[in-house]
Amino acid sequence: MEIINLQKQHNRSDFDSKTPLLDEYIRKQASQDVRKDLSACYVLTDNVDRVIAYYTLSGNTIPQEGIPNDLLKKLKLPPSYTDLPAVLLGRLAVDQKHKGKRYGELLLMDALQRCLILSSQLGTLAVIVDPIDGESKSFYQKYGFLSLKDSEKMFIPMITIKELFNS
Repeated sequence: MEIINLQKQHNRSDFDSKTPLLDEYIRKQASQDVRKDLSACYVLTDNVDRVIAYYTLSGNTIPQEGIPNDLLKKLKLPPSYTDLPAVLLGRLAVDQKHKGKRYGELLLMDALQRCLILSSQLGTLAVIVDPIDGESKSFYQKYGFLSLKDSEKMFIPMITIKELFNS
């Protein structure tokens, strides 16, 4: 198995994560978003090109006032930068037939590694997620994601991602 860009031959018609919003996205919207350069979609497929899991990445920003004060001091960001560059991990889903196999973790690590590589070529401060429920929020917290002030969104700074891969 490998994680690759979504292609036409990938079968996603029976993808079922038990979250209709995520299922409908991969079945009906993902290809259009990729064609229109609105997001990149990465899929984990089985040996017959059936989508087992997927995630999307796109550009985004974080408002500086959303970052916790202790982290702001550590980062020493200029106050004139009100919107900080980030990557949005917009969707991450695993087909329910494959839950419990740690594919969610595999995809998250792949996404974070791609974002880390990207940050060396294009300034990005963090990766943002918008957890769909409490279970998703707990999942991201395990990997060091922090809550944005006054928001349901979470983020993980690139410095934390570097530490994840250098430990």
